[in-house]
Amino acid sequence: MIIGAMFLSLTLTSCNEILDEQPRANYTVDYFSTVDGINQSIPSLYRHLRLLYGNGYFMSNCQNGTDESTFAQSADGNFRELDMSGNGIINSNTFPTSMVWGAVFPNINTANGIIEKGPALGVTEALISEARFFRAFDYFMLVQTYGGVPLDLGSGELKFNITPVTTSVRNTVPEIYTKAVFPDLKKAVDNLPASPRITGGVTKNVARLFLAKAYLTYGWWLQNPNNIPTYPETPRTDPDGHNAQWYFQQAYDIAMSGINAPGPYSLQPTFYDVNEGSKDRNAECMLYADHTQASAFYNEGDPVGFGSGWAPDNFAAWMQTWNYTAIKSSKTTSWASTDIISSVQREASQPLGRPWVRMCPTIGVIKNTFSDKVNDSRYDGTFVTTYRGNWHKQGTGLTGISMMYNANALPVPIGGAILSFLNDDSQLPNYPSGSGQSGVGAGTLPGRADWVIAPNGISRIVYPGLWKIGTYRTDDPNGLGYPNAGLTRPFNVAKFSEFYFIAAEAAVKGASGAMTARDLINVIRARAGKWRFNNAQNTTFVADNSAAMIAATPSTITIDYILAERSREYYGEFYRWYDLVRTQKWGEYAATYQIGGLSYGDHTPQTVTRNIQPFHYLRPIPLGQLNAMEVPADVKAKYQNPGYN
Repeated sequence: MIIGAMFLSLTLTSCNEILDEQPRANYTVDYFSTVDGINQSIPSLYRHLRLLYGNGYFMSNCQNGTDESTFAQSADGNFRELDMSGNGIINSNTFPTSMVWGAVFPNINTANGIIEKGPALGVTEALISEARFFRAFDYFMLVQTYGGVPLDLGSGELKFNITPVTTSVRNTVPEIYTKAVFPDLKKAVDNLPASPRITGGVTKNVARLFLAKAYLTYGWWLQNPNNIPTYPETPRTDPDGHNAQWYFQQAYDIAMSGINAPGPYSLQPTFYDVNEGSKDRNAECMLYADHTQASAFYNEGDPVGFGSGWAPDNFAAWMQTWNYTAIKSSKTTSWASTDIISSVQREASQPLGRPWVRMCPTIGVIKNTFSDKVNDSRYDGTFVTTYRGNWHKQGTGLTGISMMYNANALPVPIGGAILSFLNDDSQLPNYPSGSGQSGVGAGTLPGRADWVIAPNGISRIVYPGLWKIGTYRTDDPNGLGYPNAGLTRPFNVAKFSEFYFIAAEAAVKGASGAMTARDLINVIRARAGKWRFNNAQNTTFVADNSAAMIAATPSTITIDYILAERSREYYGEFYRWYDLVRTQKWGEYAATYQIGGLSYGDHTPQTVTRNIQPFHYLRPIPLGQLNAMEVPADVKAKYQNPGYN
């Protein structure tokens, strides 16, 4: 059995945005063998998503060390180690890489119990298939992260276990896919409803999305274009006799079936609509780790208190939020010390929120990934590039002040731009030495009242924030709200848009069908060209640049182009490490990056080299698992993935 995988260890609470069942603290074995026990265990299947999605440390696991992110000024080892740049090494004691292992095995055992005991109790297959979906979801996450993992938790393969044991045997990658992931997802597709039985519930199309993605990922694994090692060692052959091309075609076909029979899901009209807080739980969001500001009980955290920075809170947005409250303005043109104030206060709004300064985008993300900032709305709909004055909400003598003085001693009104990140490097700001008048080392341009920083000038301490997953509240529209509480937004796990990416990637790998890879990608790019709001300017902005976006799409779509589009679409949403590992592009894409230093006023890009070895494509088995196994040392050593002993 996996140590700690006992279903008794679960905290079974639910969110009232998802389920109506009565939450309980824990269950006995006898209670679990009743209809009520089965029904009341279902919320935990959804709840366990909160342990990973929205968790800032899992964000580090999924982004740090890739081309998307690096560690920021206040980062500790949980972020520096994963950067792969000599600031510590990933090992079996690294916390972020252990999170999947620790989060999903208890849930798998709960799902085992539902699947095993439910039929005899008269529980419908539709409900049991929710457990099948989550068991497959968890095993898919495990096999992508660690390679082969145990199917036997102590009572037999895929059996419900209630007896602690201290031994464990890992199955191979093909066994995980063909015994657990594919069969469960196929049954889920067959038996789940087309529309969710409750808000946020899993459906046929949710299962189709993950089945298509699992087929796609397994096809890559069979093909193994860059000779990345697997573990436990096993031939790259399929027990069912299919080759990689068969799986790519299956991925395409199933993704297309999801597109053609969308059920209650659909693309939103604009990229802004997908991510704007007031549109949460929209029809594009198929699965999410839910939260609510209405109840501390169902939220599993005080919606108005001081957030824990720990699961099950949603706090990922804090990681890539820099300390914007250090920006300074003056009440007068004299800039006397008594007149200098923090003109951008900490606020519970989507562009702001609680600063932790643990992660930052690389310069390459700003300059290259999001190179088109005019036609493509996704840069504006992903990052915070303008920080606006909100000092009047502080309530300490600043309420009546309608104007502050800023760069070039020019006035800025309430809500005006205090600091802006420029779209390109065509203008070189006049940067100060050190923190300067702005307090954060920002520069000036003639005639502009806002402090400015060009893309080449971003650093580990000052960089664009992450708007798309930022704080959103409705309970204090006129004040600063509760910026230190955990976010009460759902954190998206799966989106309808990914059907298009999966089908396109499969098409590039040789699958065929009614739509080409270019056709599929252009659906996403056309939507990205449609604007209804401009975050940087904080104003309604209606434009349709779809034709320009489609015209700019290359005639031949490659894996590299799909990966670039995936980054533009899903930046900051826990996809990147898995995307680069699946396509075996991690070492190529993340070998070097550029970023400024740790101090205010450091605007000199530094080129950093990473050391990414083939064995790093699997994360280490956590030390806690190894320590709890009572087996000979040589058996324990063989349990660990090579390279981490």
